[in-house]
Amino acid sequence: MLHGQLNSNQFNEIESKVIEWRHQIHQNPELSNREFKTAEYIATHLKSLGIEVQTGVAHTGVVGILKGNAKGKVVALRADMDALPVTERNNLPYKSNVTSLYNGQETGVMHACGHDTHVAILMGVAEILSKNRTFPGTVKFIFQPAEEGSPEGERGGAKLMVEEGVLDNPKVDAIFGLHINSGTHVGKITYKPGGMMAASQRFVITVKGKQAHGSTPWQSVDPIVASAQIINGLQTIISRESKLTDEGAVISVGSIHSGIRFNIIPESLEMVGTIRTLDKDMKEVIRTRMQEMVPAIAKAYRAEATVSIEDGADITFNNVELTKKMLPTLERVAGVNNVKEIKAITGAEDFSYFQNEIPGLFFFLGGTPLNMNESEAPSHHTPSFMVDDAGMKLGVEALSNLAIDFLKMK
Repeated sequence: MLHGQLNSNQFNEIESKVIEWRHQIHQNPELSNREFKTAEYIATHLKSLGIEVQTGVAHTGVVGILKGNAKGKVVALRADMDALPVTERNNLPYKSNVTSLYNGQETGVMHACGHDTHVAILMGVAEILSKNRTFPGTVKFIFQPAEEGSPEGERGGAKLMVEEGVLDNPKVDAIFGLHINSGTHVGKITYKPGGMMAASQRFVITVKGKQAHGSTPWQSVDPIVASAQIINGLQTIISRESKLTDEGAVISVGSIHSGIRFNIIPESLEMVGTIRTLDKDMKEVIRTRMQEMVPAIAKAYRAEATVSIEDGADITFNNVELTKKMLPTLERVAGVNNVKEIKAITGAEDFSYFQNEIPGLFFFLGGTPLNMNESEAPSHHTPSFMVDDAGMKLGVEALSNLAIDFLKMK
């Protein structure tokens, strides 16, 4: 039995619509800060429900405001909209064949992290709640662009939405969000009180040496050799200087660019990577040690190096009290045995910027088909990423009930 006026028939009836919306969005993915058609699709739907709509928030964001039948609290529900520069390999009827330029390179565009399901789920929640307005207070639907990060030279995402006042007018009391998970079976929900996902930082290291012919390395200052030692040194910050018994941490180099020809030792090198931390103090220690270590290692090889570090997402921190209060809702909707507490993960989510301002709860929604082993499911951000449409109805039920239950709590 679902709480209040919401019943299972309503969710069964809307499921086919949610799936249809998801397929439409999946076939027409858009990169971060370029979600123009997606935003229009969402806004048209919300307006058709009689929901007050704001567009152009943080570039392409859409916000819907739905008032209940009495004054009360304000709850926000969030879905992210952007896709990734990934070429899809799945042979699906609704496969993406969209291509675009990303960092100057032609690439496919794919919802390889499930944001298409998030949008469709929240569109479903908006329809359910718009037809059941016998609740006190207000629901704010936040459709957020650029969760995956803004294009170079631009700003966006949750942080910019907060700066533009998305949590004000009316002021939001709490926020809920979910993320589909390709490695968890359909029907399951997982969560963690406190720090659930890591802070992410992007770093760029530039190494400057001296160019020479590849046959006379003694005439060079080789930035490639220096960078190899820098990479090894970075890993000792994790393995020898980070107290991993407290929280996990990661430093990964994701790309290295240097040189143009096999027999030329290049003059410079650039490497780009990510830092993931689950503890604010550890985050600062790692930042400080990288800034100390990188130039020192380069100098030992007669090179020069600089390192710049910029924040991506903060720690996704589920308010402990709010999580405790809302856990019975999740257990009622999914079944007690289908709601599991997990350990923190080193993935990151800019939902954290909403949680820095107000209490929030973020959880994972199962998307693995029941006939597939969870460990064999294609991972997020890959060309084979896939989640089962059957998982989305529970997402609609969970967010709808979280909103109504929170608004009715004393």
